[in-house]
Amino acid sequence: MYRKILPVSFLFFFIFLNGCLNYTQITTIKKDGSGNMFIHYWMKWSTAKDSSLAEQLGIFSKDSVYKEFSSAYSSIKKAEVYKDLNDSTIHTQITLDFNSLDSLNRTPAFRKSELSIKDGPKNTKIFSQFVPPIATGFGYQSKNFSITYVYYLPGETLSHNATEIEMNKLTWKYTPDDIGTGKYITATYRPFKLKETPVWIYFCALGVFIVVVVFLFSKRMK
Repeated sequence: MYRKILPVSFLFFFIFLNGCLNYTQITTIKKDGSGNMFIHYWMKWSTAKDSSLAEQLGIFSKDSVYKEFSSAYSSIKKAEVYKDLNDSTIHTQITLDFNSLDSLNRTPAFRKSELSIKDGPKNTKIFSQFVPPIATGFGYQSKNFSITYVYYLPGETLSHNATEIEMNKLTWKYTPDDIGTGKYITATYRPFKLKETPVWIYFCALGVFIVVVVFLFSKRMK
């Protein structure tokens, strides 16, 4: 029988609607704006029917994952789908690289995320991502499910709305109720300075130059 696989962007909505998907996204942004991302989402099934539904939808299909998380500006380095029979869960883990955070908006799975890094005042950068609204139902309690975003920003954090912060690591942890009608996660940071050549190297180079000039001059005088 032909099995139709729906787009992952719709599937996230569908499964979140049923309140049974946990989602973690860990992103590291480099000084040049490129970076990498690790995504882990999983759900628990109560019956064999739940597991079968998840597989039929395609959200736990490698082919679908590659299609929805790849673009001309990003590449998947690793994608893994597996079941844990000990706690009756099914998981997907994805590792990908991207040319710039903004370019991820051209990836189907992030089309509504409004990922952005913009220039701010006084040589600062402003990061933001939109988290769309999530509804629950069918007897599930939203407090039992989590959505977590972790960002490592390439600079000193000046302001933010994260729920946790440690140096340049910012974490946003939500339940579907926390997100409500949608929420922007945002932070303003001052980029770390590029590594500068130590001053002593310039002095050494100048010293070597002077020695060479003196040597050549004295040899010529002879």
